[in-house]
Amino acid sequence: MTDTGLTRAAAAADEKAERDWFEIAVAAALPAAIALLALFFYVKAPVFMTANNWIAISVQVSALMTISIPFAMLLMAGKIDLSVGSTLALCGVVAGLSFEPLGITGAVLLTLAVGTGAGLINGVLVSSIGMSPIIVTLGTLTLIRGLAQWLAPNPIFGFPEEFLVIGYERIFGLPVLTWIMLAVIALGAAVMALLPIGPQIVALGVNRRAAFLVGLRVKAIGVGLYAATGFFVAVAALMSISRINSAPAGTLGIGVELSVLTAVLLGGIPFTGGKGSVLRVVLGVWLLGMLSNGLILMNVPTELSLMTTGIVLVVAAGLDVLRARRG
Repeated sequence: MTDTGLTRAAAAADEKAERDWFEIAVAAALPAAIALLALFFYVKAPVFMTANNWIAISVQVSALMTISIPFAMLLMAGKIDLSVGSTLALCGVVAGLSFEPLGITGAVLLTLAVGTGAGLINGVLVSSIGMSPIIVTLGTLTLIRGLAQWLAPNPIFGFPEEFLVIGYERIFGLPVLTWIMLAVIALGAAVMALLPIGPQIVALGVNRRAAFLVGLRVKAIGVGLYAATGFFVAVAALMSISRINSAPAGTLGIGVELSVLTAVLLGGIPFTGGKGSVLRVVLGVWLLGMLSNGLILMNVPTELSLMTTGIVLVVAAGLDVLRARRG
């Protein structure tokens, strides 16, 4: 090999080593942030590290986690759904209005159908017709929120006691909401790691054209991911209203899309898709839950809490840019 060849090889090796160290540093940043945050809040409010408080955090993030897992898979495929907060509100309202005429079972089934239907509409417009996912879901965000407020101008409350059990009952020491969240995490991890659809989702995010040329059903996968996201948003809506015994159309789900996006970006899924880990998204959601819980324990005003969450979103976006440039 010539001197020029050796120089190029050495430069390539150095670049690869630098990139590997960068990836290691980025991968370690989230667990390190969780550990440091836990230590900080423990010093400021020792009750933060108690088992009861961590169970309380799991309840607080259960609905967010239930949405974040399918949302993460959607983003891995290079798609996005900014209407999840409004869909959450609509599903909550539909459930609240349906308990009396349809009963609990009928109301739950109708709610799941509404959530899935909203996801299907987004999926058809984005994946089948080819419209911009950002523009489409921003449009449905406004449309669906308006529909929810039209259906229920005033908050709905007073749900059947048998339904509210979901929001406060415990099984083997853990709240039902926590068990539902754990089941969704397990399902998401299994889909990505064990089923053929997992690598296909990632392939779709890497190169949609190449995925199509190798025979993947690109449109069907996209529509299916949007429908699945809508379904689990409906599940999260049922979890949310069972916890608060109310379905306020104007405020339910407000800001959820930003929280989900923050958690997913923190979890290492690039905005353009093509890679990612469900378990790292779990860490991203948990960090947001710890942050919110710790600030409440420290009696930090709501305004400052919102500002802190915004800063975390900017940091997550910054990490996404760094990963893209290093890639």
